[in-house]
Amino acid sequence: MARILRLDTKVALVVFVLMDMLCVGMGMGVPIFCILFGFAVGWYIARRAVSASQDVQDALTKVFVYAFVTSLITFVGMCIIWVPALWMLFNPSTDFATLGIPLILYDPKLSFIGFEVLMVFISPFLQLLTTIFAAYLTLLHWSRKHRQAL
Repeated sequence: MARILRLDTKVALVVFVLMDMLCVGMGMGVPIFCILFGFAVGWYIARRAVSASQDVQDALTKVFVYAFVTSLITFVGMCIIWVPALWMLFNPSTDFATLGIPLILYDPKLSFIGFEVLMVFISPFLQLLTTIFAAYLTLLHWSRKHRQAL
């Protein structure tokens, strides 16, 4: 366990990118597994931040920066996957009703736009929230264990 927490930052980032791509692939382009993967990532970055330094302010800063970087990586991946589909908006012969996306806004074209916003912007933000939440719980557990106030 200590060996995993002492991984070089670049190696840990490469492992995260590979795992994130695997999660995107398992969700077939929908980052639901990336959002859930945020819980494990939050635990890991909190444990890593605490093991690197005992300063709580430094640990909280590292947790936020690492969580933001992981969410940014997912955002870039979603842009690569879903932004090219926006060209369909400019094609008058596109039948949005048969694309296979959920018709959540009662109009196929509006539903397509909403689905794109959900995939590209909201999903990485949800991953950021799950990562920070898991890191917060890990830091809370660590502070109670070591009897330090956050």
